Amino acid sequence: MNIRIGYDISFQTTVGLPMNMALYTHPSREADLLYPDLIHVQPEFGPELPVTIARDSFGNKIGRIVSPGGRLRIWSENVLRDSGLPDAVPANAAEGRQLPADQLPPDVLQYLMASRYCEVELLQDRAWQLFGHIAPGWERAKAVVDWVHNYVTFGYQFARHTKTALEVFNERCGVCRDFQHLCITLHRAMNLPARYVTGYLGDIGVPFNPAPMDFSAWHEVYLGGRWWSMDGRHNVPRIGRILMATGRDAVDVALTTQFGAGWLQSFNVITEEMRVSDGDTYEPHAGHGRMMLYANGAQNALLASA
Repeated sequence: MNIRIGYDISFQTTVGLPMNMALYTHPSREADLLYPDLIHVQPEFGPELPVTIARDSFGNKIGRIVSPGGRLRIWSENVLRDSGLPDAVPANAAEGRQLPADQLPPDVLQYLMASRYCEVELLQDRAWQLFGHIAPGWERAKAVVDWVHNYVTFGYQFARHTKTALEVFNERCGVCRDFQHLCITLHRAMNLPARYVTGYLGDIGVPFNPAPMDFSAWHEVYLGGRWWSMDGRHNVPRIGRILMATGRDAVDVALTTQFGAGWLQSFNVITEEMRVSDGDTYEPHAGHGRMMLYANGAQNALLASA
């Protein structure tokens, strides 16, 4: 299937504000994009700003800019080709095997450690009390996710940017990133490597959600020599997860990081399956570089202009 993705975000910024943006599709999915992966940054006055591309220590693709001040619009649009298959799960015991710490690759070891939002040492005893009787590997990893999904209540009113896994455990409420932080912490407490993921996740193969679209958070566990997607919030295999960035927790994959003062003004995201009838075509819009959808002669922008 083809999935159209994009965002349109505006900030009010101070003069000379440096910003990092983890808004690219992850390099592992770049070959699936139908068009070049571009971030457009339009200041209030003047031409688009140049974006410098860098790779962080986790292999994520990061855009770097310096705002001239005033209103700043950041947007991108694309189409991604996806298999249309739900999240993979281990097919046998070997695929779902938990490796001892001394057999883990060096770059995976960091995902056993405590991090900013994941206080492993503070939840270690509780993790073993809850899940120590379950066989290690996929069965135990799934039991952790099931428990978090069942005992933590979702709600945007529970959002707090300083909330840690221990606080989620005690309060039993949060938003998607809180579900993942608690899952990750409980996994790590039981010597199961786990990392935080941010990306696109549309309502494909599930009932339509009328709420405004947003980026999503999930996590991955390392079993049998590879990473597997898991999700404490949406605890069912999902179709169309589009990876953007991975890290130890939400700090490492912040969509934008501002080194100074800036204020979010608007935020719009789109992720949806494209249902195209015979004769429909996709092509870049030559006028200003924005990718448009031409459907039966009707031209429709993927995202409305700010």
